[in-house]
Amino acid sequence: MTTIAHVGVVRVVVGVDTHRDVNVAVVIDHLGRRLGSVEIPTTAAGYRDLLRWARSFGEVEAWGVEGTGCYGAGLARFLGAKGERVLEVIRPNRQVRRRKGKSDPTDAEAAARAVLSGEASAVPKGGDDLVEMIRVLRLTRSTAVKARTQGINVLRALVVTAPPELRQQLRGLPIKALIRTAARLRPGNDRSVLAHTKLALRSAAQRCEALDAEIGTLDARLDELTAEAAPDLLEHPGVGPETAATLLVATGDDRHRIRSEAAFAKLCGVSPIPASSGQIQRHRLDRGGNRQANAALYRIVLVRMRWDPRTKDYVARRTQEGKTKKEIIRCLKRYVAREIFTALKATARPHPVVLAA
Repeated sequence: MTTIAHVGVVRVVVGVDTHRDVNVAVVIDHLGRRLGSVEIPTTAAGYRDLLRWARSFGEVEAWGVEGTGCYGAGLARFLGAKGERVLEVIRPNRQVRRRKGKSDPTDAEAAARAVLSGEASAVPKGGDDLVEMIRVLRLTRSTAVKARTQGINVLRALVVTAPPELRQQLRGLPIKALIRTAARLRPGNDRSVLAHTKLALRSAAQRCEALDAEIGTLDARLDELTAEAAPDLLEHPGVGPETAATLLVATGDDRHRIRSEAAFAKLCGVSPIPASSGQIQRHRLDRGGNRQANAALYRIVLVRMRWDPRTKDYVARRTQEGKTKKEIIRCLKRYVAREIFTALKATARPHPVVLAA
């Protein structure tokens, strides 16, 4: 630990570079002078020591924490529970790192200076309510879906190369019937290619059945949590449980962290930005933001273009004006973002869930 004493320091800012096992913090005062640095373990005791150390320099105005959705999640939740103001800091770009070098204290100091300059202003997600439950279940579900897809691909590949009598039995079956039939094969104890192919098919099919049951259980729980977190959102055309869950995870537990409808559009990557050149005057959508939320808005638009009368009338009118389908979809995504944001703000935030120690 290195510390430089300064007399009369009252307000300070702390920057933290987070890692799996240790966090490195740097304190600067309101004039940008570096006061000290420390390395602490990522444990509950380490978080308490870090807070005590930072407060010894004066009044902590804010914390700039890197990786609040990953290695810094535990620290951000701890500081939030203690009433501290925590801001999410994006790691320095490569040009800055090439110019100033790369080290943990350097990154921590850069995080503190980003807070002091106002560059870092994003409030991290709370991660202590219904939306966090939805996020962890969706993460597990996505891996289960990928594993099931791999199992189905293995089944199809095995059928292609199976002995003729077995291939004739299984070829052409729909995927559900193939899984059901292969799961009930009896390989026997023969030391033959046929017997071992049956064993491989049965193993892959039973794995698919187990994953189907797991996905069904997760889907049922996700539907309950989504309906509880944002019941009004599911009433809008084209918004199903999966789409609503994606948008909720992108927004976070605290709906007030997204201060405006324009900020939500920016988050979802549907905010228009100038793309004019010469005599061509036009806009395009921002290609940044949360891509999963952007894809969710795209799915809503596609469903509405197919089934919603109001959207179909809009598409017909804009087509007559000379707009292409791609341009119409861009406009609709922006309108849907405004509607979704209004629905999210209208939904009262659930009471926080107490985390087990």
